[in-house]
Amino acid sequence: QVQLVESGGGLVQAGGSLRLSCAASGRTFSTYVMGWFRQTPGTEREFVAAISWTYGSTNYADSVKGRFTISRDNAKKTVYLQMNSLKPEDTAVYYCAAKARGGGGSYDYWGQGTQVTVSS
Repeated sequence: QVQLVESGGGLVQAGGSLRLSCAASGRTFSTYVMGWFRQTPGTEREFVAAISWTYGSTNYADSVKGRFTISRDNAKKTVYLQMNSLKPEDTAVYYCAAKARGGGGSYDYWGQGTQVTVSS
């Protein structure tokens, strides 16, 4: 099993920045991609960004390209999401997730989420 714990959420004004962290523990060697998702009430969970542990390759949702940066620290088994130029529409619960090797490509492990609120 893999445990994921997010931190760093909070309230920020539009145009501001926040950095989210996701600390992974347990059988982390079984995972190969880490991702961030977000969700607002009444909507489906939305992909934000992802990064591979080994190569550091990344991809982003169009809505956050140029504003958000995903990174990882392999030694600390931690993934970060630097969010700049925040907009009110970025308000959501942000979740960290991990894909397991041999898992078929879906995200297998999820954190509990951290609230990000952007005021206008």
